[in-house]
Amino acid sequence: MKSLKDVEPETTVVVKEITGGMDVKEHLGELGVTEGTRLEVVATEPVHVHWGPIALRTKDQDELIIARGWADKIYVEMEGETTPLLVLEEGDKGTVRSIEGGKDFEGFLSEYGIIEGSELTFLRHVPDCTMVFSSGGAEMRMGEGQSSKIFVTQDGKSIQLNHLKEGESSTVEKIVGGTHVKGKFEQIGLEEGSEITLLRRETAAPVSDKGTYIRANVGGQHITIGHGLAEKVLVS
Repeated sequence: MKSLKDVEPETTVVVKEITGGMDVKEHLGELGVTEGTRLEVVATEPVHVHWGPIALRTKDQDELIIARGWADKIYVEMEGETTPLLVLEEGDKGTVRSIEGGKDFEGFLSEYGIIEGSELTFLRHVPDCTMVFSSGGAEMRMGEGQSSKIFVTQDGKSIQLNHLKEGESSTVEKIVGGTHVKGKFEQIGLEEGSEITLLRRETAAPVSDKGTYIRANVGGQHITIGHGLAEKVLVS
């Protein structure tokens, strides 16, 4: 076996093992990569590290946060070329041309106001931090990507959980995602109607903003995997 980062382009491999813990496996699972997955490495390219969720501006939202695994399935047209949303940099604008992941996934994105034809402005990569909440007397921790799937009611408006300020409380209005996503939140006692308070944000140490990513084809869908994440995927 060898690391996915060491695989040459135009090579088809099978994922044998994923190291690094459950967070890594869940993140790769969102991209369709699990142990046993067959994938073709399309290219290895230098790029800003695209780890973590991203912030976008849409027609109706000044700032919308999208989990990386979801953003990776959105393709936009920019300057006449169709490219993965994750390749865009700060200030770039594109028009959504295709959404991979099936009708259910298209439905999830539509709840964010993202459909084919939507105009998106790439704002930034969201800092990698852990958000610590309190709900029902219990303390819970979530990344920015997880939090982006929860909408709460604040001052009569629907906002993403990410936009709560420290010390603010709100009520969960909806959770965007399938039964698997909602089930994971229910396991920690969070569902529609729950009261939730943001206690604090814990920011991770900064990392280099340069790196490489692997572009791969999984079941006919193109995905991008950062160099650091690809190191944790062992293939043969």
